[in-house]
Amino acid sequence: MADRFKTGEKAPENGTYKFAGLVDGGKENSVTEDEKQVELNSGDSFPPISSQNQAAYWEKA
Repeated sequence: MADRFKTGEKAPENGTYKFAGLVDGGKENSVTEDEKQVELNSGDSFPPISSQNQAAYWEKA
């Protein structure tokens, strides 16, 4: 299984990360396509899903 990271944790390396689920298990089908991938630099914090105001899990793409 790929390493998963949670909103607020720091990215271990530069790269693209993909959405891997909402922490509370909420309505994932409501997450917009634009929110399903983020570019982060090492040390950046993983973001929440703004449209749902929810913490998310992220994986390296």
